[in-house]
Amino acid sequence: MHSDRAALSAVTQVAGHLLQSPPVVTPESSNYQVLELFTSQPELSNLPVVRDGAPLGIINRNHFMSMLARPFHREIFGRKPCTAFMDANPLVVDYHLPLTELSYLALSRGDKVLSDGFLITVDGGYAGVGLGVSLVQALADQQAQKHQQMMDSINYASVIQQSFLQSSRRDMAACLSDYFMAWEPRDVVGGDYYYFVKRDDGFFVAVIDCTGHGVPGAFMTLIMASALKQVLGTYDLHNPAALLSHINRQVKESLGQLSADERKPGENIEVRSDDGMDCAFCWYDNASHTLTFAGAKTPIFVLPRGADEVTVVDGNKKGVGYVSTPLDYEWDNHRVKLKPGSRLYISTDGIIDQIGGPKRICFGKKRFKEQILKHAHKPMAAQRQALLDAFHHWQGENSRRDDVSLFGMHFTEQHA
Repeated sequence: MHSDRAALSAVTQVAGHLLQSPPVVTPESSNYQVLELFTSQPELSNLPVVRDGAPLGIINRNHFMSMLARPFHREIFGRKPCTAFMDANPLVVDYHLPLTELSYLALSRGDKVLSDGFLITVDGGYAGVGLGVSLVQALADQQAQKHQQMMDSINYASVIQQSFLQSSRRDMAACLSDYFMAWEPRDVVGGDYYYFVKRDDGFFVAVIDCTGHGVPGAFMTLIMASALKQVLGTYDLHNPAALLSHINRQVKESLGQLSADERKPGENIEVRSDDGMDCAFCWYDNASHTLTFAGAKTPIFVLPRGADEVTVVDGNKKGVGYVSTPLDYEWDNHRVKLKPGSRLYISTDGIIDQIGGPKRICFGKKRFKEQILKHAHKPMAAQRQALLDAFHHWQGENSRRDDVSLFGMHFTEQHA
């Protein structure tokens, strides 16, 4: 049945596809004749009244039967013309009228079309009737089909989005021995993105949270991925802060997100978007065992070897690309020594800001650090599962607020 409806919705575009051909009566037909038709055909809900091929009205079964059930009405009206109980102002539509237009016309008539149906004509002549319930079903099927087409497109967009992450996954696997990368869009596609590239003297990792989630967020990840690859191909990976500055300028100019004092004289352009990214950019130098970090509203979490407390290194409080971020804004580089045995964690705010727990408050940085310390002795893959389990338990029945991305690595002798 479902497949039949799906097939019907693919072709149900005009009123004529709802056409049915019940018996018809003429204005001269008596009410006794109408009663006989309704009695002999219990499935018959309405009778069209037609004269010389021209539609005149509709007789509604329920209305007709209730009128004749009144005292003496059958005796009084039985032999009289059926027009006495006919709706003389039915909805009449052309066979080729699109369903969307038909739905607007039906809506303007209130409940009348749902109960009485409508008459369908071809070149002005009577062709048949359409039932209100058939119209509702056709519109529902059409909407379901459009929704399915949209979901198919979004599902394929997810494949495209994940393909952008393949090179980063390959380089992570080639460069790191004990690490994890969790990427969980809130919806099918999302606004989080990560980038990892291996070099002979070290590696570069970026964890990015673009404006929004779902389809808008996914569009922003494509914009940021394009800007990131362009900048990384031109500028020095060893200076994450400078990379952020270059991307900030590129995004603001390409999206036209310039503040009033950043526009050219006389340039009066309405700024309709204010999108960008929060992120952590890190370069690790193999020779000096030093991590150079620059953050846009995103911190990193470091657990030095043998430490009993997680260190939080905050980034700058400006996001990248937004109207409020100056075109020439400069981020700060932070340098952290990471000896073998140290661990690094980077998370977008999807975990930190998630509402949950008995008091429905944010997961928070404190709780996140506690979970890191609790599971720090485990291999990174096991830590990934433990951290996500704690996050999902905290979320509970609350709705997911944002996309989640979480990177973690253990600096082993391999990086010494």
